[in-house]
Amino acid sequence: MTYLDRILEYHRERARSDRRPLAALAEQSAAAGPIRPFASALVGSGRLAVISEIKRRSPSRGELAPDLDPATLARSYAAGGASALSVLTDAPHFGGSVDDLVAARNAVGLPVIRKDFTVSVRDLHDARIMGADCVLLIVAALSDDELATFDALAGDLGLDRLIETHDEAEVERALAQTTGRLIGVNQRDLVTFEVDQGRAVRVAEAIPNTSVKVAESGVRGRADAEALAAAGYHAVLVGEYLVTSDDPIEALESLRVTTAHD
Repeated sequence: MTYLDRILEYHRERARSDRRPLAALAEQSAAAGPIRPFASALVGSGRLAVISEIKRRSPSRGELAPDLDPATLARSYAAGGASALSVLTDAPHFGGSVDDLVAARNAVGLPVIRKDFTVSVRDLHDARIMGADCVLLIVAALSDDELATFDALAGDLGLDRLIETHDEAEVERALAQTTGRLIGVNQRDLVTFEVDQGRAVRVAEAIPNTSVKVAESGVRGRADAEALAAAGYHAVLVGEYLVTSDDPIEALESLRVTTAHD
């Protein structure tokens, strides 16, 4: 089985065994606190926005920063000029947790995406309840019906949605089934977990200018940030480069290059 197969099997099995009453979850999510706008935080500064990730480990790389303190790291990211945070909540594969998301979001005023594998409507309610401002919808992991249903429900809950793609065909599916407000291109192949540094640049033209464009994974420094900004991206989502840096503030600041966007 591929990395993606194993991870999705785990999450879908959890979803199948989840017997929590949906009505009660909906009531909790409706009572959750105010949302911080996520997509709009990525535009308007004249610089490449950085979604800085709190990530303890990776299925392919193993341990990255297992002992990180999410609140401390979130404050460092804010000091370095991050536009938003990404927090892994998948425990068995990435070492993340809901507690990491709550601690990071409480430490700063930045909007936060719950970085996880959304496979059910309960996942969306959970994201809202834990305080996430945005959720990840991975085109490669979802059917057209799931994409459309989850995008609509997340919108009803007030959540922004980062629709993750890997190629032009997936961008086409994303635009057909979702609002397409926030489109990401992940340079990491979810089957092999290998990174293709040129993927986001190649796929950029398939994303309309009406979308906020996010390049995910594989950003190794300023040169990569400059190439992605030149290709039309509004933001980069960066994890390993930052969590393994000796100085995450300096590393983050180096990515905030000038863009052609307003």
